[in-house]
Formats: sequence, C-alpha cells, structure tokens
Amino acid sequence: MNRDNSYTFTRTGSLDKFHITRPPLHISYYWLVIFGFLIGNIIYGQTNMNNLITTINFGGVNCYLLQSNTSYILIDNGYPAKRAYLEKELERAGCVPGNLKLVVLTHGDHDHAGNSIFLRDKYSVKIAMHSDDSVMVEKGDMNWKRKDKPDKFSIMFRAMSLMSFFFKPGKFETFIPDLFIDERFDFATYGFEAKIIHIPGHSKGSIGILTGDGSFVCGDFLYNLFGKPCQEFCDNLEDFKASSEKLKSLKVNTFYPGHGKPFTMEQFLKKY
Repeated sequence: MNRDNSYTFTRTGSLDKFHITRPPLHISYYWLVIFGFLIGNIIYGQTNMNNLITTINFGGVNCYLLQSNTSYILIDNGYPAKRAYLEKELERAGCVPGNLKLVVLTHGDHDHAGNSIFLRDKYSVKIAMHSDDSVMVEKGDMNWKRKDKPDKFSIMFRAMSLMSFFFKPGKFETFIPDLFIDERFDFATYGFEAKIIHIPGHSKGSIGILTGDGSFVCGDFLYNLFGKPCQEFCDNLEDFKASSEKLKSLKVNTFYPGHGKPFTMEQFLKKY
C-alpha cells in the first residue's frame, strides 16, 4: 500500500501497471458483490452443453466447443492453471485426439490462449487466429497494437485483474499460430457451417465465430457479468462502435461471450 492510501500492482506480460485507490467504507458493499461474483463464478468453473455448443467455464473464462457429427472445433482455451480441467471436460464432451479439428482464438489475450501449445501437441491440431493479434502469443505481449491507455478500463475489469494475483493463472507458453484467419476463412473444410466476423475493439485482431443457427461466439468484444451485455475493457471505442454496427446487420440470435453468460440479440440492440 502506498502512502496515498492506494495500491499499485505491476505484472509482466499482462497489464503493465494499474493503480487502484482503496475504496472508502461506504462503497465496501459494492466490492463485496464483485468479489462474491468472482469467487462464485471464477474460482469454480462449470460446463454447460446444448446440441451444438458446449460452454466450458474454467476460472471465469469461457471456452466453446462446437460439434458437427463426430468432429469438434474449440474456440479459445483458457489459462494453463486449469489445463487438467479443460482436458477432462473435452473428454467428457467426446472430444479426443483425432476428432478435434481446429482451435480458434478469438483474440490473443493469455487467458484465452494459455493452453494452445498443450492442445497442439496432444491433439495434433492447428491453432488459428487473426494476424493482428499474433505478436501477443508469439512474444507474450498483450499490449501489442493496443493504446498505452485503453479507451475503457472498468472497475470490474480491474477487480478481475486484481484477483489473478491471488489465483495464479500459470505460466504462458509463447507460440507461433499455424493459421492466420479472417472473414474469407471457410469452415466448410472442417465440416462446419460457420464464418469469421472481424470485430476489433477489445483488440485489433478480435474475431467472432457466427454459426449457421445464429450463435455468435464473440470473445471479449462483450461481457455479460450481471445479466446484460457490457464492455469492461475496450482498447479503441471507435473500432468498437464500427464493429457493433456491423453486428446489427447480421443474423445473430445468441451471443456467447468470453466472460459471463450468453445473451440475446435483443439485449445487445437494447444496449448498443
């Protein structure tokens, strides 16, 4: 704690530095709610399944497993500390070496890409992402192509970052992606009806995956932590607004965010 009654944390490979002023007692309940959410939903993961998408939540980060007949595509893969849990949930869903066809990263942040090397080695699968975020995973630099000061950096995001100091995510292994993908990418090669939507805002290389039934896995472009969509960390608001307008023209039924629960297109339109 500093003399000015505040806390300063420094971390390599993530947010270089952020500053949190200690809250006065009259807003302590607000922080209690935040940490209650974090403990209940981040420390303890859960897996939810429907006919096409399996949601794997391990540590507050959602990964999504798409299934087509006996083939699978994994979207994002969490951080290394939960590797055993990820492996167990993949097996429980029927995803084993041989039928995992591709791993797609919605962006380069380490909480979404932390098990990439493990998956590539064990499942003999290729790792795909947008080229604009590649240096994040190649050099471990999550600030790549981001502003020195993001346009939006919410209290909730700061709290989530703070919690990671107490619940270690594990060491991130840098890697070179096997495929660079954009909106021209054809999922039909892997037996899936889906397409890539480039949605910069959270990062320059953020992408979403829109399936044929209108399910849209949006990574950290949007969160849903308290029952409605929100953006907790936005590097570039102009990019975010342009991406939001693009999404309004698409046939999206349900959004599947990187953090929090799914929400509907109606909820998105009401907010944005």
